[in-house]
Amino acid sequence: MNPSSLFASLGLPASSPTNGDLTVNSPIDGSLLAKLESTPLREVSTLVERAHAAFLTWRRVPAPRRGELIRLLGEELRIQKSTLGELVTRECGKIREEGLGEVQEMIDICDYAVGLSRMIGGHTFPSERPDHVMHENWYPLGVVGVISAFNFPVAVWAWNFAIAIVCGNSVVWKPSEKTPLTALACQEIFTRACAKFGEAPDGLSQVALGRADVGKALVDHPRVALVSATGSVPMGRAVGEAVARRMGRCLLELGGNNAVIVTPSVDLEVALPSIVFGAVGTAGQRCTTTRRLFVHTSLREELLTRLCKIFADLHARIGNPMDAQTLIGPLIDKDAFDRMQNALAGARAQGGRVHGGERVLADKYPEAHYVTPALVEISADAPILREETFAPILYMVAYEHLEDALALNNDVPQGLSSAIFTTDLREAELFRQSSDCGIANVNIGTSGAEIGGAFGGEKETGGGRESGSDSWKQYMRRQTATTYYGRQPPSLAQGIRFS
Repeated sequence: MNPSSLFASLGLPASSPTNGDLTVNSPIDGSLLAKLESTPLREVSTLVERAHAAFLTWRRVPAPRRGELIRLLGEELRIQKSTLGELVTRECGKIREEGLGEVQEMIDICDYAVGLSRMIGGHTFPSERPDHVMHENWYPLGVVGVISAFNFPVAVWAWNFAIAIVCGNSVVWKPSEKTPLTALACQEIFTRACAKFGEAPDGLSQVALGRADVGKALVDHPRVALVSATGSVPMGRAVGEAVARRMGRCLLELGGNNAVIVTPSVDLEVALPSIVFGAVGTAGQRCTTTRRLFVHTSLREELLTRLCKIFADLHARIGNPMDAQTLIGPLIDKDAFDRMQNALAGARAQGGRVHGGERVLADKYPEAHYVTPALVEISADAPILREETFAPILYMVAYEHLEDALALNNDVPQGLSSAIFTTDLREAELFRQSSDCGIANVNIGTSGAEIGGAFGGEKETGGGRESGSDSWKQYMRRQTATTYYGRQPPSLAQGIRFS
């Protein structure tokens, strides 16, 4: 579909704006997609106040009814799956399959949230006092601010949005300045769902476009009860400190320096596809990308040979992500390419041997940045291993004892995802108990989390949890309520007498 038809089908102007301060270029070929107007800083407060007014109405709507709105959103996403998926590909550069898969994640979390809307609840606790009962109640927080990154421009918003809405909150979304068109398309799709729903308050969902200054205005606003921010560690640290100063809440999803351990008992036919996808999927631009590979010395040569061949064979599958044959699309921009080259130079300086990592297709796409995936043989003590580079670089390290590999897995500032490939149940259980990451997989890679589990990590990854399990609790406030239903003067707790 040509861009004009694509924009029109998603409710965006068929003729993209070309006079704004926010330039949107496609990473596919560097072509201009649009120039949009950033939200003026003074208007961010207006958006938040409108969202707060919507919250005061929305919190009184029964949760199952709130779930109905999200059900309608899911239906609209099903209708627009192909078109929204294509816009994701054009704006952030991930291959067509991954763009469609990202929209499917949105649909899945909508389905999950609809069920959740009939299950939100607390506990009843036994009281130590006669004729008393204690309840745990959960109530909406208020305005939720969502700050998302370019690499998952719509799914991360949906993880937050669907849960926040069924929990009774309103949402103000500040998308990455690199992918604002997908945000505007999502807002239009939600508007269509609201029209079918018929009673959603104005301001329930709003979008603020711009760079870091717009995000800062959202983060600093005292009406924003929760800030859910996805991005780099420096960004998350700044957000966390700012919100802490006003005693607000944060949900942070930040860096990942994810490792795979390959043990002598591995089934390589199971391991290899997961290692390769984990390392090169989305051109290495996932927070769950596999960046470190710890291989037992007995397998080092075989695995190195096979990975080098697979990486070399993938060169023919690098290209325009709209092409069905493409498996690796472009990096998001020149800055990402420069960071990749700097990391590889650093690896060489630290004694690493680099296979791949070159720019390709520059003659065909001079304004875009396509690269071959890099496999780097390096020693376990190289400082570069502790750094996350958002690019398809896989550092390979040999180990002798499993305890050493487990220690190396944890020996980084980040703690998002980890995996082991083994057919030994004892090794698998030891790994799960040893990994300090929020995700610990056995015989599957570090990428590709499902929405049913809580997604997030520890240490500099931020500690936040999104999506499934009990992540919904982060979007609500907890209240303990004790009721006395007797007819005599009530007893005091701990047997205290006061008369």
